[in-house]
Amino acid sequence: MGTESPKTGKQKLVVQQPFDGEVIAELDLVNWPQVDEMLSRATKAFKDRKGWQPAHRRIEILRRLADLLRNQKDEFALLIAREGGKPIRDAEVEAERAVNGVELAAEGIARLHGQEIPMDITPAGEGRIAYTRKEPIGPVVAVSAFNHPLNLIVHQVAPAIAAGCPVIIKPADTTPLTCLKFVELVHEAGLEEHMCQLCICDIPTAEQLVTDPRVAFFSFIGSSKVGWYLRSRLAPGTRCALEHGGAAPVIICNDADLRQTIPSLAKGGYYHAGQVCVSVQRIFVENRIKDAFLGRFVGEVSKLTTGDPTDKNTDIGPLILPREVDRVETWVDEAADAGSTIAIGGERVGKHVYAPTILIDPPVDAKVSTLEIFGPVTCIYGFDDLQMAINQSNSLPVAFQAAVFTKDLDRALIVADALDASAVMINDHTAFRTDWMPFTGRKTSGYGIGGIHHTMDELMHDKMTVIKTRQDI
Repeated sequence: MGTESPKTGKQKLVVQQPFDGEVIAELDLVNWPQVDEMLSRATKAFKDRKGWQPAHRRIEILRRLADLLRNQKDEFALLIAREGGKPIRDAEVEAERAVNGVELAAEGIARLHGQEIPMDITPAGEGRIAYTRKEPIGPVVAVSAFNHPLNLIVHQVAPAIAAGCPVIIKPADTTPLTCLKFVELVHEAGLEEHMCQLCICDIPTAEQLVTDPRVAFFSFIGSSKVGWYLRSRLAPGTRCALEHGGAAPVIICNDADLRQTIPSLAKGGYYHAGQVCVSVQRIFVENRIKDAFLGRFVGEVSKLTTGDPTDKNTDIGPLILPREVDRVETWVDEAADAGSTIAIGGERVGKHVYAPTILIDPPVDAKVSTLEIFGPVTCIYGFDDLQMAINQSNSLPVAFQAAVFTKDLDRALIVADALDASAVMINDHTAFRTDWMPFTGRKTSGYGIGGIHHTMDELMHDKMTVIKTRQDI
């Protein structure tokens, strides 16, 4: 939240621990003249083609950055847990992934090359040689989200460094400290400050930054409403990638191995208190095994421990803001009032934490069935007809990752083909991801392709050169 300093009159961003509201930092917000200067520096750097870093230099910087990150993984993990509320064990995994992501960007630079274009396929091209080269697209503005405050920043900044694009990064207001620390390491690794600039500003200033005509590429991770709105305001010529959320469906067939299925869904549905864009949300279970599934799933979820995210024993930490706890509580209560059964949970644990919750057969038009919950709640629906479960899975305007659990390979592949999703996991939860996978939402869930190497491709243009050869030698 923003406040004004009584001493300086400057706007401040107050950073609080989501678990208990403790203030852990106050940062100055930059104003438009400062942001305008950031854009000017980035634009000037891009236009100076003689100053573009050669590939070996970008590789060297990213490798040094990976080493610096590796040496400070523990500090980053604790910071992620404190300002983002992610349980420390998961925060440690995020820090390790961030190192791997930077290394992937460094390794990917070698594949940023063009190709020869055959020209004599028709008489029109005879006597010519053509080839393409990769060039950076230009200044990048990246707006990030709170739920993976280091790894998402890596996915937006490291590809820009690899591609040779100046980047201005605006972190989420709730988790700026991880980004600040990361950008400091980027500069320590040897990248010039004007090539990676941190922008902590209010919403009107951020919108002015994003929509400025000097921006060549806009990268956004956050809510669908904000992302599509900002895309509609982009200057002509600005490319973009949007990563929003979903309401991930899972289909459990009657032959699923519940010993494997139950722990997987408990992880995929309650990781980071469900604050993940591909978190397991809608679970369709064949009625023949529904009771057996529910008994075991409730038992597994009941083992999850809520509490302080810096405690090694905590499985479920806080939601990012108290108002998000209020929202989840309201949605669950509405579903219960409409006839859904609460199998476990259904209550808040203090001001900042919501208990891991399972809802049985909420109405198909309830908020928990149609909107992204972004909280520690999963919904169970019984089905007899597999096609009906597929139709229900595909019924929403969001579509991201999905899953099916079955021992029957033919059935698995049929369901995978039928599900409207950018990725379908077979016998694994919907929140599975590696950093080299293409990662993209369909429908309103996103635009463009994420993933370290895929983002690098998005940040580069192909330039073709055509040479007319002499014919008289």
